[in-house]
Amino acid sequence: MTQEIYITGSGHTRFGRLDATLETLIVEAAREALEEAQIPPAEIDAIILGNFNSGLVPDGFASSLILQAHPDLRFTPAARCENACASGAAAIHAGLNAIRAGQARNVLVVGAEKMTHRSTQEVTAALAGAGYQNDPAEAALSFPQVFALAADQYAERYGDPLDAMARIAAKNHENAMKNLLAHMHKPLAYEVCREVSEKNPLIAPPLRLSDCSLVTDGAAAIILSASDAHAADAAARVRIAAAEHVSDFLPMSRRDFVAFEGPERAIRAAYDAAGITVADLDFAEVHDCFTPAELLIYEAMGLTPKGQGAQALEQGTVYADGRTPVNLSGGLKAKGHPVGATGVSMHALGFRQLTARAGGIQRAGAEWGLAFNMGGAAVANYATILQADRA
Repeated sequence: MTQEIYITGSGHTRFGRLDATLETLIVEAAREALEEAQIPPAEIDAIILGNFNSGLVPDGFASSLILQAHPDLRFTPAARCENACASGAAAIHAGLNAIRAGQARNVLVVGAEKMTHRSTQEVTAALAGAGYQNDPAEAALSFPQVFALAADQYAERYGDPLDAMARIAAKNHENAMKNLLAHMHKPLAYEVCREVSEKNPLIAPPLRLSDCSLVTDGAAAIILSASDAHAADAAARVRIAAAEHVSDFLPMSRRDFVAFEGPERAIRAAYDAAGITVADLDFAEVHDCFTPAELLIYEAMGLTPKGQGAQALEQGTVYADGRTPVNLSGGLKAKGHPVGATGVSMHALGFRQLTARAGGIQRAGAEWGLAFNMGGAAVANYATILQADRA
């Protein structure tokens, strides 16, 4: 019999340009998750940290910092997971596997990153390390340039995506205005996002500044619990209905980037494992590191056929009041993208949606949610289906 696993608590710092240290962020998120789950720290059997790091901070041995959250966490096994921008989801999967293997009943998962103390050039160089380094042409690309290629290839195959990209940026900024934890509380009108200007310059043509996610500090945490472990009442827990991980070739030259096959395989496998279809989803938190990524994810999710992702915007499907809102949090674009925290944040906020704790970004009556966290250029792909527990 498959062990049912639940999220039983969450923690989430504010995202932004913060004075806090990496340790302070980790401890804040961990303590909140423990308190929300009503689980004594002594009952935590394992600790997993998602942290990309890549030389951004001196805290290279950061998993041990989580023990600072409470004295009773001392001697609890702790380890760090790194899988580029999907480090948070990788940590969650490690926690799920520990419970499935019978090695743990309650696992504390934290995702954290401290980025804003570094220059834009330093952060860009650090993140570029998630690309293929053994091809000089690919190694020379920054990630804005990688997704600029995606936009160009999409335009050649299906038509100009720039209008849809601008609408995605404006949508996510509008959503973030209602998320008290978001980095950016500044509306960006579609007209501003659509045009290149002094305030919205080209970063990597055709990508404009408004098409790029934010360099951010922050942390998030969740508690994963076996069904028979100490936990809060059923109304305050969320079932992990499916969790799928698909990895693709790292060299872009070995795959059709715009086909987004890795994300599609992961998401469709998660639907199958959960026994649902895209029509059942009440919301999705997805990896909009750059606006072309969100457009391609609409198609990978099955919201529209290939090449028709713009229809999800034109028909209102992905807006806050639409059939399947995408990135109610503001997404990476406006909530922020502290790399190691991103995947855990998606799950923490999904948990809050499904337990009616999401505040201003609440989707009323939500029962099913998707979290999709991606590492690199659609290389490490993690899809989770979350289900409200109505038992």
